[in-house]
This record gives sequence, structure tokens and C-alpha cells, in this order.
Amino acid sequence: MTEIQITRTTKPQTPPPDETLSFGNVFSDHMFMLNYDEGKGWHSPRIVPYQNFSLDPATCVLHYGQAIFDGLKAYRGSDGRIRIFRANENAKRLNRSARQLCIPEIDTALIEESIRALVEVDQHWVPKAPGTSLYIRPTIIATERFLGVHPSKSYIYYVIVGPVGAYYKEGMNPVKIMASDKYVRAVKGGLGAAKAAANYAASLYGAEEAKKAGYTQVLWLDGVEHKYLDEVGTMNIMVRIGDEIVTPPLNGAILAGITRDSVLTLLRDWGLKVSERPISIDEVIAAAKSGNLEMWGTGTAAVISPVGELGYKGERYVINGGKTGELTRKLYDTLIGIQYGTGPDPHGWTRLLGNRVGG
Repeated sequence: MTEIQITRTTKPQTPPPDETLSFGNVFSDHMFMLNYDEGKGWHSPRIVPYQNFSLDPATCVLHYGQAIFDGLKAYRGSDGRIRIFRANENAKRLNRSARQLCIPEIDTALIEESIRALVEVDQHWVPKAPGTSLYIRPTIIATERFLGVHPSKSYIYYVIVGPVGAYYKEGMNPVKIMASDKYVRAVKGGLGAAKAAANYAASLYGAEEAKKAGYTQVLWLDGVEHKYLDEVGTMNIMVRIGDEIVTPPLNGAILAGITRDSVLTLLRDWGLKVSERPISIDEVIAAAKSGNLEMWGTGTAAVISPVGELGYKGERYVINGGKTGELTRKLYDTLIGIQYGTGPDPHGWTRLLGNRVGG
């Protein structure tokens, strides 16, 4: 196991009350850092007080966007113990993103250990209220000082964490999404499958247009024919039409969601018919019109997000009476049970804090 140097803050903060938490506004006392230099590799793993970076104006990440990140959570169960959900899969995905952006990969065991060690140091920041959690953000940015288009020769990998509130503060409420045939987030052969900062920048304009029309998020269609479902802004999408559950395949244009994979595993465990295949917006709308559609998103933030309304070409289609479907609710309850330790974890997806990686 790599030795991590720990420098504790001399000015510890008091975590805010659980009932005041939202998402992404509060961060803990410490952060993990790791440096890369050409010829030296990744080096100097350390936990230090949360702090600002000092970057030269010519630092390449500011000009050419060599930046990736991932996201996962740690949960405090009713037994008081802290569980980290599927960190090994997030570590693998971070490296897949790194490969696409010509960033040197990090040993997955070190990524997992960086997360575990930081959560352990700041474990009192993991909130206790039901539905709350500690959000974990591993990130890599290019740090070489140059103007010119080529991969950087130096990088910083860092991890920050912060307590977040329950996504559904007043119970699970279906969201409204708008399918866009005007804007494109990603295409096959591009960066769509990487959790790259550029993907989120590309989604902003379309997302703002959807919000102006009264929708929560955009349902992105494929970038070539504008016909087939890809994913929603912050989550993968799934539909149930009759007895078939369908989700778009990992075609290189969408993110391989960890929650997506977890849901597909559960559905197959339950003996349901699951297809990873292209599904057109026309097929989805036909099912909505016939009253034969259940639709939900999967992602780290909300876990499972029911869809109650779909907009497309100026028309609005109510899904499942605008209510959360039975299967959607079952998936949410099952995953939450695994994450908080109140239900069985047959696949061993959670790691109890204090268990070393591989232990």
C-alpha cells in the first residue's frame, strides 16, 4: 500500500447542520493531492488542508481543456458506519477518461486508497440524516505552462469531498425532461464516453434552453440522426415498455454510469427482460401515448430519478400519470438499502470505512 503523507489543518471547520445541506457548496477540511511529471511519473501522494491552487495564466488546462473528473459518495448508515459505494468502478472509469484525453493513468489501487484515506481523515464530515451523504470528487487537470496543442507533461490529481443533502427533500418527485433535436452534446468518436469537463460545457446551452421551457434537464439524442436516445444531462436514461426494459448501449457517445451498471445488474438478478439497444424517440413517444411507458434516470446524485413528463418538438407527454412507477420505486429503495447498509449487498458493492482496499 502506498504511504500517504498527512498534514492536518490547524483551522478545522465545523460541518454545517444536516438540514441545511444542498449540493456542491460546502467542502471538508482536507484534500488529497498527487503530482505527475514526465520522466518521474505519479508521485508525492499526500493529504493536505483544503487550499487554492496557484496556476500560471498559460497553464494548458485553462486553454485546451485537458481536465477530467469522477463522482461517487460515502454514506453513514443507521448503524453509524460509513460505506463507500463502488469506488473500484469509479477508479476504472477515471482511467478510461484519462486515456481518451491523453492523460497518464493512475494505479486503480492508489485511486481507491486516496478516496478511502481522505474520507477517513474527514469522516466527521459524513452527515447522519437520512438521504444525506458525502460527495467525493476525484479530478485530474493538466498543469504544464505552454500555449500549443499537445498533451501536457505535468498534471495534478486531487480529491475533494463535501457533505450533500438529500436529493429528494420532500420525497421522490418525477422530473420533466425535454428531448432536444437541435443541440448536440457528443457524437461517436468524440469525448462522450469520457467524464471530461468539455462534455459539461457542451451541454450548458441546451440545458438552459430546456429550463426556460420549464424542464429540469435535456434528454440528448444521437448527434448524427437526432433520432435515438443517448443520455440525460446528469444521468443515464432507461425506459420500460411492456415487459422490456431498454437503455441505450454504450456506443462511445454516452457515459458508462456506475449507477446504470448497478441497476442493470439488479434488473437481471430479478429475472426481468433487459435490452441495451438503440431506442428511438418515436418509439418512446408512442409508448407514452399508449400509456405503456415507465421512464427513469440513473446517476450518483439522485440514484434513481423518475421521469413524469417528456417534451419533444413543442409537445408534452405525461408518463405513467406523472407519478413514480412501481419498478422505479423498487430500484431506488433497493439501491438506497445497499448504500446505507439497511438492505443486503449481494454483489459486495460497498466498502466499510476502515477496510483497506483489497481487504
